[in-house]
Amino acid sequence: MNVLEQAMILPNGSILNNRIAKSAMSENLSNKHHEPTPVLINLYKKWAQSGAGLLITGNIMIDSKALGEPRNVVVENRKNFEMLKEWAQSVKGTNTHLWAQINHPGRQAMEQINSDLKAPSAVPLKSGGRKNITKKIPTALNESEILAIIEAFGNTAMILKDAGFSGVQIHGAHGYLVSQFLSPYSNVRTDKWGGSLEKRAQFVIEVYRKIRARVGSNFPIGIKLNSADFQKGGFSEEESMEVVKILSEEGIDLIEISGGTYEAPAMMGKRKESTIKREVYFMDYIEKARKKTNTPLMLTGGFRTTSVMKDAVASNQLDIIGIARPFAVYPNIGNEIFNKSRINFNTEIKKTGVKGIDGAMNIIWYESQIKRLGKEKTPKPDLNPWSVFLKYSLLILEQKLTKNLLKKTMFFIFHSGER
Repeated sequence: MNVLEQAMILPNGSILNNRIAKSAMSENLSNKHHEPTPVLINLYKKWAQSGAGLLITGNIMIDSKALGEPRNVVVENRKNFEMLKEWAQSVKGTNTHLWAQINHPGRQAMEQINSDLKAPSAVPLKSGGRKNITKKIPTALNESEILAIIEAFGNTAMILKDAGFSGVQIHGAHGYLVSQFLSPYSNVRTDKWGGSLEKRAQFVIEVYRKIRARVGSNFPIGIKLNSADFQKGGFSEEESMEVVKILSEEGIDLIEISGGTYEAPAMMGKRKESTIKREVYFMDYIEKARKKTNTPLMLTGGFRTTSVMKDAVASNQLDIIGIARPFAVYPNIGNEIFNKSRINFNTEIKKTGVKGIDGAMNIIWYESQIKRLGKEKTPKPDLNPWSVFLKYSLLILEQKLTKNLLKKTMFFIFHSGER
């Protein structure tokens, strides 16, 4: 049997049917009220037929007041429970797991659509990058706000379990809130939530414990974790391995390794020479991490050829192959890997020639392909990047105008009542 077709038993006893997983990608496919849409559900019905053993959703936000993107799905109550159930049912009739990635953006949120930015400490981003984030200084979270966010993670996970999702993944990478707490660059607190690694890791530990208490021992919980921030004074490789060890001892079921933040986007193409030769981004790290834990490890970033995927699993350095962008262009990728009808899954996008816009294309071009799949269209490799950028800009403008209109309406209602 092809090593990639072998089943994987997770620590809690759940079984992944094979070693191919769709890692989370930005979908941006909610409606303007941040509810799941038929397009999003159709997308997962398509991917459910891909042959992958595991599908991990894009960001599901735990708080409607903390959005990473204009069209993130938000799950903070049971208002959209029937649509969530329909989304969870998208994999019905297959052996594919569907895990929901849950997240809070912290300071790495779009100021245009968030009235207030919260973070572990009042440390602004160096640059906004693709997310159009300004250098606005976030407000440091107080103790009660931290506890409320931990509670919200648990609440969201419980709702998603009840809706029928087969697992959840905590987003602890790429500079979002969990990652911000772990990094000494963005977390300069002097209380029990900051300082030593032990204290900086307390937030993610409490998030995991709260989710576990809500969903029980038989429900898979994973985490996406940075191998490093790739920033001076940030979360280091050595610290990351200690967190891997800590979470393994806590009983987490799957650890996905990635790396970087939107200030230092290692997950979007910056690689060492040794890594380029090996195709995969963080293989050097995963080999060291394996010595720290027996918890299943998933690696995402750079896998494009079946031979490299097979060798990676056969080496026993990792357990699950995480694939992201190729799923947007090759929606049948798992089956193609297993039946050997395709051996290379390269993804190249057209460029505008404008550096800032082309940096944005690393995500929004793939979002556009994903949207095509959800609309039951085929991927379009020659998709015009200028068209993609214009549509995304209009989406941000629409979200901003909607929020401003709501504020003006509430102001009018309030003051009319006074009269």
